[in-house]
Amino acid sequence: MSKKIPILIAFLIGTFWMQAQGPVRDRIKTLKVAFITEKVGLTSKEAQQFWPIYNEHEDVLENIRRRERAELQSKISMAQGLSDADSEELLNNLLSLQNERHNAEQQFIGDIRKVIPAKKVLLLIKAEEDFKKQLLQTYQKRRGGG
Repeated sequence: MSKKIPILIAFLIGTFWMQAQGPVRDRIKTLKVAFITEKVGLTSKEAQQFWPIYNEHEDVLENIRRRERAELQSKISMAQGLSDADSEELLNNLLSLQNERHNAEQQFIGDIRKVIPAKKVLLLIKAEEDFKKQLLQTYQKRRGGG
């Protein structure tokens, strides 16, 4: 169960992120950049090297999330009626995408460690989690859920 929660949260955030079109999506991205810059304490020199790597990583993750949603939306709703072979294939595809995400995260951390110190990498990881929580709380408040 503990491994399913981060996957579910990532899926929900990704879904919300995709639904946030145009100006709203741009505003969220701007807020995220400011939030991360402040929480990590990036210098202007670090920021110049950091943001291109970070943005490329975000694009890779978005591509993976898009493919996950395509797999989930197209087939998992029919899981009850899938043959054993189709179920195996779907599960293998999902595991492959999870592995791809894991590899992308490892590559990103390896790349980002070259431009910011380890402490700031840890602060980045915390800042991303904090931003997701804040975004989800704001979304829930606006929907009247808390």
